[in-house]
Amino acid sequence: MKRTLLNRRSFTLLAAAAVAVPVLRAQGRPEKSKIAIAVGGKAAFYYLPLTISEQLGYFKAEGLDVEISDFAGGAKALQALVGGSADVVSGAYEHTINMQAKNQFIQSIVLMGRAPQIAMGVSTKAIPNYKGLADLRGKKIGVSAPGSSTNMVANLVLSRAGIKSTDVSWVGVGTSAGALAALRSGQIDAMSNTDPVMTMLEQKGDVRIISDTRTLKGTQEVFGGPMPAACFYTHGEFVKSHPNTCQGLANAIVRSLKWLQTAGPSDIIKTVPESYLLGDRALYLASFNKVREAVALDGLLPEEGARTALKALASFDPSIKADKIDLSRTFTNDFARRAKEKYKA
Repeated sequence: MKRTLLNRRSFTLLAAAAVAVPVLRAQGRPEKSKIAIAVGGKAAFYYLPLTISEQLGYFKAEGLDVEISDFAGGAKALQALVGGSADVVSGAYEHTINMQAKNQFIQSIVLMGRAPQIAMGVSTKAIPNYKGLADLRGKKIGVSAPGSSTNMVANLVLSRAGIKSTDVSWVGVGTSAGALAALRSGQIDAMSNTDPVMTMLEQKGDVRIISDTRTLKGTQEVFGGPMPAACFYTHGEFVKSHPNTCQGLANAIVRSLKWLQTAGPSDIIKTVPESYLLGDRALYLASFNKVREAVALDGLLPEEGARTALKALASFDPSIKADKIDLSRTFTNDFARRAKEKYKA
């Protein structure tokens, strides 16, 4: 891969990643108080800061009335934003890069996850004698939804073994009970998904994990650097015209990140909806302990993480020309910095 992949020219701009975000006067009232948020798989730990903000009233405290629509996967949530039915998406950061490659500019305003929290596993029933990635050629692989972050991670893993996306069949299975059922019933041979689903399958012996980004160490091994995950992203024009609204959203998430740093297992159980537990509290908590370090600390997206994401995407997606992507337009840390100062996160 050429050195231009990590073209330094773009990164002189990153230091000033305000990207035309207006300077907030002492934070005023949100320009738009009723906000439609799209998310792909809300019950996953990947989006836990969103749920915490909602359940503990942090959005309301910022003068925001949020309506959260849950979709099968991140690609569907992105479609809601593009189609105009959502103002903001709680989704994977890499979508900002993918969309810029299509000449559409969307921007992350606050980071929720500092590791993808996605594991890839093969069914011990469908492929009992699994020896390596070559065994997956021609197989059915479950992902939350085609085109989502779970699909991206699987593509990256397979590409390193010379397996193209077209060499396997992709099956959308969601991120909760439907995903469990799809693997256990034999509808799919392998799966790339988030927790608590993957830990539940792993602990019951249903899958053999072959790639894991649920920890910072595992993420480093898969991506070769820090990989930003869930964030709030929206159209660049929305960021410019609704700075107070974006600030309120960032404030709520940073406040939830601070809460999560000290929350105990019983706090989590009491706060999330019962349906998130998938019928097994102990396994749910075991899953949370596995991914806890993957939750962002202060909402700031590291520049190195943006570079890692671009390098990863360009390595298997020929439509993404790394030297044509201006990473400074894919995120801003301005809102998270102010939120961090406000809540001492």
